[in-house]
Amino acid sequence: MIKWEYVTVPVLVHATKQILDNWGADGWELVQIVPGMNPENLVAYLKRPIPTQDPQ
Repeated sequence: MIKWEYVTVPVLVHATKQILDNWGADGWELVQIVPGMNPENLVAYLKRPIPTQDPQ
């Protein structure tokens, strides 16, 4: 079974692609993006699988 870890990230509207590309390069997948506290900000919810330990 795949186990996931999650993170929420503030995203500035003028740098959305760069911010998401940086997180994506670290293995994070965008789940959802929602409005933040003001019109300049968004909040991204991301997930990535937790690496499994091989019992060998």
